[in-house]
Amino acid sequence: MKLSIVVIGDELLLGRVTDTNSGFIARHFDALGWEIASVETVGDNKEAITSAITRAMEHSSLVITTGGLGPTKDDITKGVMTEIFGGEPVKNVEVLDNIINVFNLRGLTMNPLTAAQAIVPSSCRVIQNRLGTAPIMVFERDECMLIAMPGVPFETEGMLVEAVIPEVMARFQPDTAISHRTVIVTGITESALAKHLEEFEMSLAPGFHLAYLPTPGFIRLRLDGTGSDAYTVDSLTCKYAERLKQTLGNLMLYDGDGTPAEIVIGGLRHNRLTMATAESCTGGNIAHKITEIAGCSDSYIGSVVSYSNEVKATLLGVSQDDLEQHGAVSREVVEQMAVGVCRATGADCSVATSGIAGPDGGTPEKPVGTVWTAVCIKGHTTSRLLKLPGNRDRVIERATNEVLIDLAKKLLR
Repeated sequence: MKLSIVVIGDELLLGRVTDTNSGFIARHFDALGWEIASVETVGDNKEAITSAITRAMEHSSLVITTGGLGPTKDDITKGVMTEIFGGEPVKNVEVLDNIINVFNLRGLTMNPLTAAQAIVPSSCRVIQNRLGTAPIMVFERDECMLIAMPGVPFETEGMLVEAVIPEVMARFQPDTAISHRTVIVTGITESALAKHLEEFEMSLAPGFHLAYLPTPGFIRLRLDGTGSDAYTVDSLTCKYAERLKQTLGNLMLYDGDGTPAEIVIGGLRHNRLTMATAESCTGGNIAHKITEIAGCSDSYIGSVVSYSNEVKATLLGVSQDDLEQHGAVSREVVEQMAVGVCRATGADCSVATSGIAGPDGGTPEKPVGTVWTAVCIKGHTTSRLLKLPGNRDRVIERATNEVLIDLAKKLLR
């Protein structure tokens, strides 16, 4: 079974807004055994949208579009769908009720443009969008189903899982069994890892392969298996996964999928420990990664973003002499930051960062990308010097992941 995705919007075509919807849709349907045939981005142009949808329907049994369903004049997707599938514009009372309810919940006054979103092609079935005002429309022609979704990522992501996938699964029966296993690998480059696993990959049966998914600081390795029989595919995937873990040895950080922050929170819960963070160059990014995890408050206490030396000294107890003698970007300072935030918050363990993210501020002795990190667990502190390439965002992201991975390794031992 093949899926094609059409992303609609001038702002996406021109790069003013980043498309996250197509990746979210593709990942979910890939896991269900669908082949992602194509992803195409088009502007708010009738001819372009029509051409993209026509091409997609020629080679896919399922087409999902996102965008172009809002209340403004450039939202023309409904008109295009009417021309493709026929019918006429009609008022859908249930959609109007949903719009009124959404506006009431948000304490807003509905205007005529928004009310017009209740006008839909008579050739579609409607899935109520409980997360927004633009309805989800389902069209069918011959053996092809097209589902038009709103472009707001929050709405697309929520309604895809809640309503669209069940709708699709009720219509289509998967013709391919698929199985996945994921492990997290650290301490090796992607090319070196591929060399290390060359013999393992050569031994895989047809329908099985490894996907390398690198992220700053770690690599996700996903073992994919496909075939006609679900039991056979899953059994072989389990067997290969065990061999993969044995081959990786100490290179494997975690058996499963997850971000470094998620792995850390799991380790903290397992060991019944609490954590705090002391950040300088990462500017609160570590705290952000952790607090994205629902329920993290059972393990995470808080953070001190000690960007200035004064905050390092007054709130974290870093020695003024060490700040002057060694500088803020030093082993001595970052270790005191890690100890100081535990003392200040009462946390059992902590991580700390101090570095030069750039683009300015580097020196010959400490160039941009120089970052000291520290991990403190029950008063025992270790530190590490990183020399990180890339721009400011990449340095911050890599430093964040590296120090969380260092903590995760200690928690999972």
